[in-house]
Amino acid sequence: MSPRRTRGAIGRGTDFDAHDFGRPARRSRPRTKDRPDYSAARLARVITVDRGRYHCRMVDGDRSALLATKARRLGRRGVIVGDLVRVVGDTSGERGTLARIVEVEPRRTELNRTADDTDPSERPIVANADQLVVVTSLADPPARPGMIDRVLVAGYDAGVRPVIALTKADLADPAGLVALYEPLDVPIIVCAPGSDLSGLRALLAGRVTVLVGHSGVGKSTLINRLVPGAGRVTGRVNDVTGKGRHTSTSAEALALPSVDDREPGWVIDTPGVRSFGLSHVRPETILAAFTDLAGFTADCPRGCNHHAGTPECGLNEAARRGELSEARLGSFRRVLEAVDRPVTRR
Repeated sequence: MSPRRTRGAIGRGTDFDAHDFGRPARRSRPRTKDRPDYSAARLARVITVDRGRYHCRMVDGDRSALLATKARRLGRRGVIVGDLVRVVGDTSGERGTLARIVEVEPRRTELNRTADDTDPSERPIVANADQLVVVTSLADPPARPGMIDRVLVAGYDAGVRPVIALTKADLADPAGLVALYEPLDVPIIVCAPGSDLSGLRALLAGRVTVLVGHSGVGKSTLINRLVPGAGRVTGRVNDVTGKGRHTSTSAEALALPSVDDREPGWVIDTPGVRSFGLSHVRPETILAAFTDLAGFTADCPRGCNHHAGTPECGLNEAARRGELSEARLGSFRRVLEAVDRPVTRR
């Protein structure tokens, strides 16, 4: 059989013998299960992701910033903001250099959401956060307790400590919302333009904290006050829809100034969300998020799912006795029913 003849860009119009290139035939290389050992590679934190490039800051040594690409084997969504990664190549961080992420350290926590309550696909928001601040404005746009509840549930599911930050207290009285969430024993910070943020700074010190909330609630404004020179773009609320405009287009981690010589923490600003799906959350996690209701379920019959209409549910009894507000119970059941829809039998 005559050798296969190939036409190509090299020597266009000329016939070659394929063996002239000296490349081994496909699959001639023996396969191995051994993987490279990157345990000695430098460790970095992913700060933000932009069009396939990963902005990182070294964790060890001089903690310099660098730009990196990702090894193909890590997959399309294998690296997110907050990840601790192993990097090789040029890690000097000098202009024009590019390192490579070759390994992702095991995540301590992972905060997720889904597009809606029927979407089975989880969307990771950040990795390795210790703390979650649910940011909501008291006005312009108005507070949405349902959104607060959903983010709290996602935080408890991820094993992240929750905090509630109420912004724009100069526009509305926070008393009603504070009273609604005080029974949860969750820190509540009330903010207004120019107000003292020392309480919030103390909560953030030494921790990795992610801020989550609707567009226009003031996340970027808080970041700019907490991190001098952050320069996060702030937006305005649409007068017609009452909704904020997206200003942050991607999550970004920023180092906080040191407080009282303690280890400085990190805050992660995230894009504003319109909805927060919870299809990835197990129903039993939801009751854990509503700690003020848990005590009323002790006398529920075995197998009680706590839905509206469930016979002898302790939550119904507590509401009937006036020990539990209908608004709080309704909030819990809206979240529960979105995640744990009762099966309809035909």
